[in-house]
Amino acid sequence: MGGRRLPPWVATTALLLPAYGWLLIAIFLPLGAMFLFSFMTATPIGNKEIGYTLDQYKIFFTQPYMWQVASWTFQIAFATTLICAVTGFLAALALARSGLGRSQWIFLILILLPFWTNGLVRIFSWTMVIREGGFLDAVVQFILPEAASVGFLYSRPAIVLGLVHGYLPYMVLTCYIAISTIDDAIVEAAESLGARWWTILGRILIPMAAPGLIAGSVLIFVPVVGAFMEPRILGGPQGVTLGTVIEDSFTQGFNWPQGAALSFMLLAVVLAIFATFSGVLRRNAEL
Repeated sequence: MGGRRLPPWVATTALLLPAYGWLLIAIFLPLGAMFLFSFMTATPIGNKEIGYTLDQYKIFFTQPYMWQVASWTFQIAFATTLICAVTGFLAALALARSGLGRSQWIFLILILLPFWTNGLVRIFSWTMVIREGGFLDAVVQFILPEAASVGFLYSRPAIVLGLVHGYLPYMVLTCYIAISTIDDAIVEAAESLGARWWTILGRILIPMAAPGLIAGSVLIFVPVVGAFMEPRILGGPQGVTLGTVIEDSFTQGFNWPQGAALSFMLLAVVLAIFATFSGVLRRNAEL
């Protein structure tokens, strides 16, 4: 006689235990500790007496400076995501519909190169290109010797440029996968019925590739909101964002409660944005 078979839920739970254990150790425990820090009156290191307060959260609402910083942060994040969405979708469309065959992999590898480059090296390379008297200026002045400097280092466009360079591959890959699943017969049928290219793009390709666009936007927007290296290096005095303020709170100010509170406020705003966005998408899908 064979042994008794375990219920399916037992086997499923046993297989999921390692993943749940990793999530508990690597994500939920650190987040729980950070959440506890956010209510403390002092950094929990040393001999200072620790109390609990909501004052760290009140900073976000009572200081106009924090609202301005949050506004700059989300403007940069939305601009980066929008540029990546337009550029990444068009690049993915060109790759998926070009009929290059095996040559597509060469272009995909070139697009993935930022993933294989150290982030600091990539960012500092841009400082050599867009600074005053840098490579960009040299090219422009070679073509137009009397032209003024076009360097824009230490500006918000410089921050967006660095972020787009670093996160564009996410959008290209997600859109490429989504576009590759679209049946060629659908596009060919639209063309045979006389549809123009902009009609095919707006009525067929973009709606059917929307899951890739949405996934790429999420993968880009969330880390960009908390980014601090690009704003710090490429933005200079103009690079004050929530990410840099949080970093300063932990590293320079040694004010862990303030950094933790700002981190959770940022997380709450991001979750609220995506909750609203997902609700809009759900209503449109039901129409």
